[in-house]
Amino acid sequence: MTLIDESPAPPIAVLDAGAAPGDGAVPTPRPPLTWKTVTAASSWRQGRAELELRRAGGAVETARVEGRASVRVAWPFAPLAPRERAQVRVRVTGADGIRGPWSAPMPVFAAFLGEDEWIARPSGLAAPATRARPALLRRTIDLDRPVATATLYATAVGVYQASVNGVDVDDQVMKPGWTHAERPVHESTDVTALLRPGRNVVGIRAGGAWGTEVFAWPEGDPPDAQPWVAAQLRIDYVDGTSETVVTDERWRAAPAPTVASGLYAGEEYDARLVPRDAHGRTWHDARFDDETWDAAALGAELARPIARSAPAVRRIETLPVRAVDHRPGGAIVLDFGQNHVGRLRIRVRGPRGSVVTLRHAEVLEGGELAVRPLRSAAATDRYTLSGGGDGGDGDGAGADGRGAESWEPEFTFHGFRFAEVTGWPGAFDPADVVAVVVHSDLERTGWFRSSHPLLDRFHENVVWGLRGNFLALPTDCPQRDERLGWTGDIQVFAPAACFLYDVRAFLSSWLDDLALDQRDAGGAVPWTVPNVFFPVQPAAAWGDAVTVVPTVLHERYDDPETLRRALPGMRAWTDTVAALSTPEGLWSGGFQFGDWLDPDAPPHDAAAAKTHPDIVATAYRIRSLDLLARAEREIGAGDTAARAIEAEARAARLGFARAYIGAGARMSSDAPTAYALAIAFDLLAGDERTGMLGEHLARLVRAADHCIGTGFVGTPLVLDALADTGHLDDAARALLQDACPSWLYPVTMGATTVWERWDSLLPDGSVNPGGMTSFNHYALGAVVDWLHRSVAGLAPAAPGYARLRIAPRPIAGLDHAEARLETPYGRAEVAWRRHDGRVEVRAIVPPNAEADVRLPGEAPMHVGSGSYVWMCA
Repeated sequence: MTLIDESPAPPIAVLDAGAAPGDGAVPTPRPPLTWKTVTAASSWRQGRAELELRRAGGAVETARVEGRASVRVAWPFAPLAPRERAQVRVRVTGADGIRGPWSAPMPVFAAFLGEDEWIARPSGLAAPATRARPALLRRTIDLDRPVATATLYATAVGVYQASVNGVDVDDQVMKPGWTHAERPVHESTDVTALLRPGRNVVGIRAGGAWGTEVFAWPEGDPPDAQPWVAAQLRIDYVDGTSETVVTDERWRAAPAPTVASGLYAGEEYDARLVPRDAHGRTWHDARFDDETWDAAALGAELARPIARSAPAVRRIETLPVRAVDHRPGGAIVLDFGQNHVGRLRIRVRGPRGSVVTLRHAEVLEGGELAVRPLRSAAATDRYTLSGGGDGGDGDGAGADGRGAESWEPEFTFHGFRFAEVTGWPGAFDPADVVAVVVHSDLERTGWFRSSHPLLDRFHENVVWGLRGNFLALPTDCPQRDERLGWTGDIQVFAPAACFLYDVRAFLSSWLDDLALDQRDAGGAVPWTVPNVFFPVQPAAAWGDAVTVVPTVLHERYDDPETLRRALPGMRAWTDTVAALSTPEGLWSGGFQFGDWLDPDAPPHDAAAAKTHPDIVATAYRIRSLDLLARAEREIGAGDTAARAIEAEARAARLGFARAYIGAGARMSSDAPTAYALAIAFDLLAGDERTGMLGEHLARLVRAADHCIGTGFVGTPLVLDALADTGHLDDAARALLQDACPSWLYPVTMGATTVWERWDSLLPDGSVNPGGMTSFNHYALGAVVDWLHRSVAGLAPAAPGYARLRIAPRPIAGLDHAEARLETPYGRAEVAWRRHDGRVEVRAIVPPNAEADVRLPGEAPMHVGSGSYVWMCA
């Protein structure tokens, strides 16, 4: 072993309060604090930390933390007041007594409202309509004295964007997202710089999106006929007075130039309909005459909104056109080279009334857009030109001063790689169209790289799948008439997601919605959150998201608070399943998804898996009991409660073994998922037959020539089950197989995201005939967690990676592999490379953390922070 760079150095700390980028917005009066330490000293441990809060008025508070704590440390100061601005800094002293300098100050903005401060009523269009119609709202405000600060709070049934004097208040899109009706989310935006003395105008553009969508599957009525927006502008003046302007009937409302908008249908915008008064002023002008507009109507009162805690949705990047295909008849097919989620931005010149139509699809079939997988989703946008480039009004359209009009849909998104353009006036220039990538603005934290190009491309496909499906909530797919927060998908994918991006706040917020939907269902967990399926039917692996996801968040981020909030739901779910179980502890009968999308299931029956659904259900019942017992012992009711739950799990294990495991440890369903569940969930705890289960699993994998034989449930488990029972070579061959079905087969077919089905695209290039055939589903990409933990060998051994497990498994077919992760303690890394018949392993353990190291052929060891190099067999 070589320890690199042992020289002591002053530790430098960097603070993080989970604040929003830019303004440091925090959603609670006592935000937890995390800091990372940077130092070259090896085996560095924090001895203490000093914290300082400097409030806007100059008051300073200090606090001291003894010992190692540096992740999600409880707020040690007096609570923040609404709209308060402050700065926090920290300095740390190592156990060696060396004290570092103060960190750079971190800004904090209290984005929440006081208990009784929310008074706005939802406002919208007065005229009834047969379909949701995007709306414009405006209100003028006269300012006759200097403004100290101005904060806009707003939420919507649907989605919205606000502007002040024609300037959008932020760069967010599709806000406020989609949450349970009892938990609406508000944004908090400092608009002080946008106000000016005299007359000002606040404008709001509103669309239906999730709030008014008629979910095509299942069919149903929209939750509301029209979009509504509730907003209040709090103005604090220099003289110490304040006022609040709220949405009410004094606002004016009119139909928007966006004449139609839907998540599934797409958006239609008519630039000729931009409101202008007799003087040619647009509605964003404070002097605009809005006498012809109606008084805004008032909608039903909302539950009290809460400040946003999850990252906002934003435009993340743009993709240029990679290839252009001009078709007979004038259609133009564009290839952006990457399946993604977002919309097109166009720049076009042409006669007034010309209509440009944009259709979207993930793949081509027979050279044409493959739109059948979209089902009823039209995924079509239309732009009607105003002519002369004067169509701009700030809501997605604009002019460049040279006769060109630019437009981007505002209240919808599509999943696509290809787009068809028709009706383009004049010559087409590919530079006039870009794809705008849209998703929640998450911080990338994890990376993987190997010597295998197809494997690396597959890993990148998983990253793009996460990006496209983490848009306000964790969805199943982003393109067809669905886009719902399926619990089963995120349950299997949560470990991979937590490595690739910082999704703690994103998933913690979603779990709060799950808790409300579960309460509404009397303890059962819906298939989707927010829930659109009634009545709720409990289903294994889907409902178990309530136990698995909060456990994973605690494991990866050291987040006991989210786990604590989830505990009542974990108890309610296991109680619900217990009531459905037999005296032997088996959950049998009733509806189950089972090992969904087993590769041998027929195209039109995704639940027809080789593994009996009762095996899946009972296995997951035991899994959730295990997780609940662990949570009770760590942060819940304690050992007594945990022991009772463990006894229940033991009884269910005994029932499972008697019912489903026969002589010679052969499962009643002789299928890979059945064996993988029994091994990975330790369903024969302490039983010597586990090795025999592994032999049976390896036999099945070899018989299939190492092609995949598992669906949603078995896929994240099968390689762990093989490797942990002594069949690492079989796991490696299955991982690197590129025949259909396999993880790499889609890559050989040009995939740039993970498919819903192993054969969403058949070898002849045709689309799978099944009714559910998405080309952007992350569930089957859950296996990348095995790449990170097992192949590269970087895993948590304690919550938040306070202790790492460094245990690389160099597999046949790879010459090198590495994983890098930005943990709550700092950068961790494990990389191995074959070298002269041996394996060189390099590792970085971040300051204030430690690691358990298991190398091939070497005795276990324990190390502190630092950079290491080992040579091993």
